[in-house]
Amino acid sequence: MKKLAAALVATTALSAPATAEEISEFRIGILGGENAQDRLNNNECLREYTEDTLGVETKLFAPADYDGVIQGLLGGTIDMAWLGASAYAKTYLSDPEAVEPVLVKVNTDGGFGYHSIGFARKDSGIASLADMKGKVFGFGDPNSTSGYLIPSIEIPQAIGATMESGDYFGEVKFTGGHEQTIVAVSNGDVDAGVTWADGLGEWEDGYNSGALRKAVDAGLVDMNDLVEIWRSKPIPEGPIVLRKALPAEVKANMTALMAGLADKDSDCLYAVAAGETKGFEPITHAAYESIIEARKLKSN
Repeated sequence: MKKLAAALVATTALSAPATAEEISEFRIGILGGENAQDRLNNNECLREYTEDTLGVETKLFAPADYDGVIQGLLGGTIDMAWLGASAYAKTYLSDPEAVEPVLVKVNTDGGFGYHSIGFARKDSGIASLADMKGKVFGFGDPNSTSGYLIPSIEIPQAIGATMESGDYFGEVKFTGGHEQTIVAVSNGDVDAGVTWADGLGEWEDGYNSGALRKAVDAGLVDMNDLVEIWRSKPIPEGPIVLRKALPAEVKANMTALMAGLADKDSDCLYAVAAGETKGFEPITHAAYESIIEARKLKSN
């Protein structure tokens, strides 16, 4: 990671930091997944580093849903965001020239995949999808990769039925985000839900990174009260994207900042990346072509 950051910094060493004449401010969008104030708090360190790097006022935006960030990127009111793969697919399909993927979060094992995790309360007696027949299943956001897109493809294949309420599950409902799903399951408002995790480390910790880890860190759940009932195939981690229309030096400097965050401030990286990770490494559009195709099929 140090070599990567050094290489990226070297490519931008001759570029002066962006000035107010080029951009008057920089705006970072944060996808849903936890409550807005926690999202803002966890990314405040990134806001400060960005302001120092670019020399312009930097603002954080935490819309109520995924589409708020997507529309901000498409409309030019958000300059950078860490998107899920499905959110990136929607952005790309809406306007291929709106954003470019530059980096991806790398797990502690060196990979950049994660899983959609189905889970229920341990005392519910639910241990598999077979036990969910006739029960209420909670999903996060229609634009979430792990919170809806991938489960909506893989779960019907597993149960031999559709995701329509009343077909196999008693009700399929959207909670609004990953944290909301976790709380809804924990409180018994839904019988089971899905969220995201890298699937590495210990269940009791909420795995190494992901929404479950964030919920454990926030004291929202005790993982010993929950049980995993389903796991998706590996999903490519979503990209950090930058608006294509930004000045080249701004994009280069922000890419270098994010790539070097692991060495610069490990606590900030933990907060921004939702848990333990090796940091961010380069990624290209090609990594998301399968997700884009899946998104196309779901929209037909």
